[in-house]
Amino acid sequence: MNVFLWIVQAVLAALFAMSGLAKVAQPKAKLVGRYQWMEDFSQAAVWFIGVVELLGALGLILPGATGIAPVLTPVAASGFAVLLVLAAALHIRRKEPSALGITGFLLVLSVLAAWGRFGPYHW
Repeated sequence: MNVFLWIVQAVLAALFAMSGLAKVAQPKAKLVGRYQWMEDFSQAAVWFIGVVELLGALGLILPGATGIAPVLTPVAASGFAVLLVLAAALHIRRKEPSALGITGFLLVLSVLAAWGRFGPYHW
């Protein structure tokens, strides 16, 4: 189960790191075509979300890999779960059902990682 949780954490970290890098490195105007929800947010808010995603991705991997403050891994996974619940609410409000699939999948992975690392498979 430990190996499975590491795989889940790596997948989440990779996806959120790529998403976060895109939000931080590219202007909002260029990303609106791919992320329609950005129309409702300022450039600063989009940048902030990207930074949160990058920090969360680091939090999924580094604490467990280094053994320094490993409790931060399930905290990062829990933070992603909250972020994804808010994202799902946004997509529902904007009537974007196509975005709910990946959001739900990532939510399940985040909850699984948080449960596993807070619970029976902690460091």
